[in-house]
Amino acid sequence: MSKTETQSTCIVRVGLDDRAYDIHIGPGLIDRAARLISDVCGDARCAVITDENVAAAQLPRLEAAFAGTAQLAGTIVLPAGEATKCFDQLEHVCDRLLAIGVERGDVVIALGGGVVGDLAGFAASILRRGVRMVQIPTSLLAQVDSSVGGKTGINTVRGKNLIGAFHQPVLVLADTDALQTLPDRQLRAGYAEVVKYGLLGDRPFFNWLDANIDTVLARNEPSVLHAVETSCLAKASVVAADEREHGQRALLNLGHTFGHALEAWAGYSDRLLHGEAISIGMVMAFRYSERTGLCEPGLADVVEAHFKRAALPTRVVDIPSNTKGGDSPAIDDLMTLMAQDKKVERGQLKFILVRDIGSAFVSSDVESDDLRNFIESELAR
Repeated sequence: MSKTETQSTCIVRVGLDDRAYDIHIGPGLIDRAARLISDVCGDARCAVITDENVAAAQLPRLEAAFAGTAQLAGTIVLPAGEATKCFDQLEHVCDRLLAIGVERGDVVIALGGGVVGDLAGFAASILRRGVRMVQIPTSLLAQVDSSVGGKTGINTVRGKNLIGAFHQPVLVLADTDALQTLPDRQLRAGYAEVVKYGLLGDRPFFNWLDANIDTVLARNEPSVLHAVETSCLAKASVVAADEREHGQRALLNLGHTFGHALEAWAGYSDRLLHGEAISIGMVMAFRYSERTGLCEPGLADVVEAHFKRAALPTRVVDIPSNTKGGDSPAIDDLMTLMAQDKKVERGQLKFILVRDIGSAFVSSDVESDDLRNFIESELAR
């Protein structure tokens, strides 16, 4: 992992030997995408995958960048929302890419948030046994997390991201201008993943966020650039050291075992966005760590207060009611969903727990009965 600066952008290098790639961070990158992609991929033909919301806000900029070239082969526009990460849409995307004529030497461009990036990346990993991938993340969550590291996949009724593959991009263009059109709720959900890097391994960064939360959420350019750059540097370092999550990369899942179960229970809908679920999950991880004596009392309150300042949910009761019923998850349902977590080994759940803010670790020493009692207490809050 390394970092270089240009006049208007920061470039973070993800060090993976012959599969290393750059993350460009800064304004105006979509407008320069054709040249930046050509610098890496030559004159390869490109197929764009995006969703309806991003297509309206950002696709014209990308199409203008390719104007006058013969590189843009076609565009696939998908429905927006987490429910798009499914088998039916994966089949649709693969069929459309083949109809467009994408060949093994060509490039799939994911223009969008985490849903588009995950689905497009998975399609690229299996199409013709693997084609190159460029991530152009347009949400804060995607810029600081899902676009970096090569994790791709889709959801099933049994859990989130349980079907997928590791498929590293050849380039990431995190255009901070795209965040200006991002809805406030999506920005705040992405902010939860920014805070995660401070909570799991960088106390000074959490302190900086605590002092600058208002300017980050107001989309102040210097504050946003610092938040995205620091997050990407942290993730690039972890990915370079543990690409396939055999060790420390699991730390990036702080709060995710709880959060993913809540997402699945909520039906992968707008009722609970990914970052909102992770906000609840991280507070739960701190509360569970306090309960088991791993960290000093009061830390969960500090974390919860920060997320509340960002207008993020911090408890299960904060999840909006479902007008069709099922306002509160059943303990058995959540336990079953957590048992499908990707980190499970031989039936043993792994959790990311904490000793302090900025000091997380992987634990397999979680008793099922104690966990059940904890979750029951959380549902009663």
